[in-house]
Amino acid sequence: KQLCSAAENEYLKRLGDTLNPCSYIAEKIFKEIVDNPPALAIKGGMINSGINTELDELRQISYSGKSYLTRLQHKEAEATGISSLKIGFNNVFGYYLEVTHAHKNKVPTEWIRKQTLTNAERYITPELKEYEEKITGAEEKILQIELQVYEALVNELMDYLAPVQTNGNILAVLDCISCFAYNAVQYQYKKPRLYDGEDLFIKNGRHPVIERNLPVGESYISNDLELNKTEQQIIILTGPNMSGKSALLRQTALITLMAHMGSFVPAEEAKISLTDKIFTRVGASDNLSGGESTFMVEMNETASIINNITPRSLILLDEIGRGTSTYDGISIAWSIAEHLHHSIHRPKTLFATHYHELNELEEKLERVKNYHITNKEVGNKIIFLRKLARGGSTHSFGIHVAKMAGMPPSLIERANEILKHLETKHVDEEIGDAVKKLSAPKLQLSIFDAHSETFDEIRKVLNDIDINRLTPVEALLKLQEIKNKLK
Repeated sequence: KQLCSAAENEYLKRLGDTLNPCSYIAEKIFKEIVDNPPALAIKGGMINSGINTELDELRQISYSGKSYLTRLQHKEAEATGISSLKIGFNNVFGYYLEVTHAHKNKVPTEWIRKQTLTNAERYITPELKEYEEKITGAEEKILQIELQVYEALVNELMDYLAPVQTNGNILAVLDCISCFAYNAVQYQYKKPRLYDGEDLFIKNGRHPVIERNLPVGESYISNDLELNKTEQQIIILTGPNMSGKSALLRQTALITLMAHMGSFVPAEEAKISLTDKIFTRVGASDNLSGGESTFMVEMNETASIINNITPRSLILLDEIGRGTSTYDGISIAWSIAEHLHHSIHRPKTLFATHYHELNELEEKLERVKNYHITNKEVGNKIIFLRKLARGGSTHSFGIHVAKMAGMPPSLIERANEILKHLETKHVDEEIGDAVKKLSAPKLQLSIFDAHSETFDEIRKVLNDIDINRLTPVEALLKLQEIKNKLK
């Protein structure tokens, strides 16, 4: 409260003025409750000494029980001459004196035998029973008094419920603000500009979590990013495995979210349009209990995104379509990109993919732009530069990554042989050509085809048919006639 009231910031001053220390009840709690109370009041032991006189007296009786029993054991052992005499306790008949069979002839007649064991016998005495009732009653009474004191304190605290709840909310805000301030100073965050526009611009953005967990001496490679609704609505992001595509998607989402939270952001500059939804489709997981495969989960999540986008949405898609065959995956990914581009909402989208065929979208859709994460090949090795650059990538370097993961050399060598064999057959080019053809479908018949002689003959045959009088056999004959004309 004092720190907030002394601050120059008006908002902090208001928070400080609103805080109510509740001095009386706070002092009472510290005075009556022990420093480390049990989780449940019913277990007792939560009230300090000096609060209730009767409670203190009963505790003295209870706590001195061990010393009393020790004294009683020594006294009876000396009186009877039974050196091995022991005092014990069980839930059946409480405290007892245990005597071995070798000394049972020394047991006084006033002792009452309660149990016979293989090697000993157990007895009770009037004095022992009296003390047992006293100590047992003390423990029950202690818990009863503690609960009464605790309940009285809780009832008194209820009068302070409103200010305590207000204090809790204010402290939560102060905790959040102090964390924001600490991170901003510690990690050189900058103040973002949040505005009611349509563009998203981040200069030298960084991932706030990854940059803190890098090896000693390694620095995070920052990247610029821009999305808008006029020229660069969708970015198709390609690049090698492990190059940092997913990290770029995540850092964009985190920077956008942090800006809306009121935090400074890990970037040199950030201009963030007001965003109402951040949609993500990243990672891979199945739903075995629901009978859903990884691909089904992926499609469900993507469908949810497609059906709920708004003009202020930010969409992050990572490797859409990878859970199925290559052709199916490319077709689905291509169609999703087209749908987002043609949507009246024009949601800003980052689309990371291994399907290099999607680079063709830049030539066909005006607001789609290709980017890639750069890398450098040195001999047989690949160095990830992790820098975003214009243009699409055409290599995944999956075998290089497999080698880095520790795959056996023989396996890597065989994979390279297969890759060379496939490349000589131009598999990639065939897929690319197929996608290009699919992207420009023939929507109508040629004007010449529509008026060809064969077409006229077929139309005449169809026009002459009386469907209501046509038998199944005649229908088959007519179908055969049409088929012959097409040959």
